[in-house]
Amino acid sequence: MSGSQARLLLAAAVLSSAYGEDWPRFRGPNGSGVSDTKGLPAEFGPSKNLLWKTAAPFSRSSTVIAGDRIFLTASEGEKLITICLDRTSGRILWRREIVRPRATPIYKLNDAASPSPATDGRNVYVFFPDLGLVCFGPAGNERWRLPLGPFDSFYGMSASPVLFHDTLLVICDARSNAFLLAVDAASGKTRWRVGRDDVRWDAYTSPAIYEPLDGPAQVVVLGAHRLDAYSVATGERLWWLRGLGFLPVALPVIGKGLVILSTFGSDAPQGPTFDEWRKFDSNGDGRLSREEVRDFDEFGVVDRNGDGFIDRSEWDQLRNAGLGNYGTVAVRLGGRGDLTQTGTAWRNKKTYSFVSSSLLYKDVLYVVKSGGIIASMDPQTGEELKVDRSKEAMGEYYSSPVAADDKVFFVSEAGKVTVVKAGRQWEILAVNDLGEECYATPAIAGGRIFIRTRNALYSFGKK
Repeated sequence: MSGSQARLLLAAAVLSSAYGEDWPRFRGPNGSGVSDTKGLPAEFGPSKNLLWKTAAPFSRSSTVIAGDRIFLTASEGEKLITICLDRTSGRILWRREIVRPRATPIYKLNDAASPSPATDGRNVYVFFPDLGLVCFGPAGNERWRLPLGPFDSFYGMSASPVLFHDTLLVICDARSNAFLLAVDAASGKTRWRVGRDDVRWDAYTSPAIYEPLDGPAQVVVLGAHRLDAYSVATGERLWWLRGLGFLPVALPVIGKGLVILSTFGSDAPQGPTFDEWRKFDSNGDGRLSREEVRDFDEFGVVDRNGDGFIDRSEWDQLRNAGLGNYGTVAVRLGGRGDLTQTGTAWRNKKTYSFVSSSLLYKDVLYVVKSGGIIASMDPQTGEELKVDRSKEAMGEYYSSPVAADDKVFFVSEAGKVTVVKAGRQWEILAVNDLGEECYATPAIAGGRIFIRTRNALYSFGKK
């Protein structure tokens, strides 16, 4: 070992000792949403247990933490922004802006910087769909850049990169030319790229890593209608499961010998038939144009070939796209090849979340749904243990739950944070109002919880 390597290891050890746990990617260690930290407050807000507040430009991306630094991304007009803050004070250490080479139209509930960064404690890795992958060093110096896209995605790309040792992984599931990419974290050079030709619909989730005792590390990817696992080292597809729901947003969660996932779907075709919609066909050409259904703001989802018209075939594709084993689904780990007929441990089509990821914490699975409905489930069987509502926080939920210190935190779009005492029969401890919209998932580290709202980043902890 060289002298410089020894100094780096010593510095990392000192930082780890001083600052406690890290939260190096979206939803923390392996996307689990779980931290080992202690001493978190149940009650907090703008005037209680606030350690600092720093103004930040808007984005739906979440913060990541390593050592003494916090990283976040945002966009302002044509600028794609990466920001580094001091973890103790919230002071901005550096801010880097890149003018994006293109501006792909996306749906109003997404933004140009929604993927969250990943960090190894020194460098930060960011994915901007209108640019590609970029790595910044400790002082904010750009180390490398890998152009990617453009992507065919109506709602916009939102998968966050995942760093596993020295490999950076990013899933790009669009309506065409979907792929999984592995990049050398030091150089930005592509190690392998695997096409996902079976993918026909968008996906918005991020990968998880599975490390079996008797085989290579695997990157587990949830896509529309399927779950796949690939070798991290080579990109070889090792096992897969078909027939799931579509438009996945929630992350797959790994634990208890299972990968637990959530997808949207239905048992029957959804929405009116094309013939029922034909009443808007004013010129009688058998198609629907944008002008004829101008109040339908998701026209681009159905118009898959982009010709400006919706025909019967495109409409029927959407109506039938959700048919499958949707809901909360648990898949057994350890198999090889096609697991479609044998891999499912259980499924629950009633209790599942479309956007927020599930949380597996201390042998209990937690799910939050629109309306502030919180459910606890047995992760081995899918049995519902307790289902109730946070009556003071009954709005929409885009943020995913996180947990530590025997507490689970649920953040609503309106910025109301429900804190529950963890357990099969969970109990609400407090509902805190931040007074501002929140889409990002909180980060937890070193006895603090960090929450990003529309205009700021907060650090809460016991004073």
